[in-house]
Amino acid sequence: MYRKILLPIDITESAMTDRAVAVAQALAKPFDSELRLVNVQSLLPIAFLDYVPENFDLQMRQGLEKEIAAVASKIDCAPERVSTIVLFGPVYQRVLAEAEEWGADLIVLCSHRPGMDRFLIGSNATTIVNHAQCSVLVVRGGAP
Repeated sequence: MYRKILLPIDITESAMTDRAVAVAQALAKPFDSELRLVNVQSLLPIAFLDYVPENFDLQMRQGLEKEIAAVASKIDCAPERVSTIVLFGPVYQRVLAEAEEWGADLIVLCSHRPGMDRFLIGSNATTIVNHAQCSVLVVRGGAP
């Protein structure tokens, strides 16, 4: 049913990541789907550039790639069916662009329960659901 499942994860939210991975893995396994884990980091404001080491971007990217690879290594699918990518920029824009470029059939993402802050400023999950060209499954955070 689904050939390519995109899985945006927040490495700092391990319970939510575990939940989303479990759901995506359960959907991918029967169809031998490809899974792509994506982590999107916000860009560092220019005002801070004078206060970080010269190779900060490289160090940050390498650290994130190592962390997302560790998450991917726990997925019970053939290794050649799982890929990872670290992107920088606005979360929803980068996730939507990656889904379209990669040809995702489904985006599985975890989201916090909506609160007042989300109603006032919006959320990445809401924007992804509203603008994705493919199906989106929103999983509430928590243990699998």
